[in-house]
Amino acid sequence: MNTTNTIQTKDGVAASRPRWLGYALATTFLWGVWGAFAGLPSQHGFPETLIYVVWALTMVPPALFVLARAGWSVRHDGRAIAYGLAIGLLGAGGQMVLFYAVKVGPTYLIFPLISLSPVITIMLSFLFIRERTGLMGLGGIVLAICALPLFDYTPGDAPQQYGLWFVMALGVLVAWGLQAYFIKLANASMDVESIFFYMTASALLFIPFALAMTDFSQPINYGPEGPLLAAATQALNAVGALTLVYAFRHGKAIMVSPLVNAGAPLLTTVIAMALAASLPTGYRLIGIGLSLAAALLLSLQPDDGTSA
Repeated sequence: MNTTNTIQTKDGVAASRPRWLGYALATTFLWGVWGAFAGLPSQHGFPETLIYVVWALTMVPPALFVLARAGWSVRHDGRAIAYGLAIGLLGAGGQMVLFYAVKVGPTYLIFPLISLSPVITIMLSFLFIRERTGLMGLGGIVLAICALPLFDYTPGDAPQQYGLWFVMALGVLVAWGLQAYFIKLANASMDVESIFFYMTASALLFIPFALAMTDFSQPINYGPEGPLLAAATQALNAVGALTLVYAFRHGKAIMVSPLVNAGAPLLTTVIAMALAASLPTGYRLIGIGLSLAAALLLSLQPDDGTSA
């Protein structure tokens, strides 16, 4: 599979530009902007469970777009259905579990924990599909993993009791790490359009559960700052999921996963910082520095896995 585009330098010498990097950076941008504004609907009285419903529905337009380009062809053999449902159910199911976890546990510990999901992806890709990278890529992976928990980490004043929320957060971590790994596996035998179709179908399947979890006895904002704002932000999430599948198709999971998962929180932090006209301090500042270094190393690592 060709994973690079050939470009000409000023000297006329051909240089390779990894295709995966463009898709990964697109996902980073879309998810980074989404992360900065994703909490606004719930702050304006629109429940997170209904935000899930909106997100599932926003998956439909990009799915229809890529399916139309592919001639409305969807792989439906046993392997394709198994991979598709595994990817979709792990992603959507993890999201549903996360909704409950943040209700019963501390978000400042939950999100740094689940941000380590690339560790699962990297470990499985290294062991079972023999993905390798050079020294620059390895350094970028290590820095990205170190940076991930720092964006949301806020030390508490008192020790936390590790109860059900901790088990659920670990479940989300494993689910999303496995999802990324299966996306990479599926790309070897499936087209992007079929993968995203099953991701969308699985997201839609969980809508009844999200509605059942919603407390409709509480006031709900159905105005523009509720579902419409949620649709605008979740559309970024949905399109980012599509570009992520393309990134995994053309690049190594051990490179794509840490770059996206470190880069998106970095952009979210920068946008939030600009809107609040404040500078990050402490752990978040360290996370920004590590993410910038990780992104640089991952983007400079040659595609052939050799050291630069």
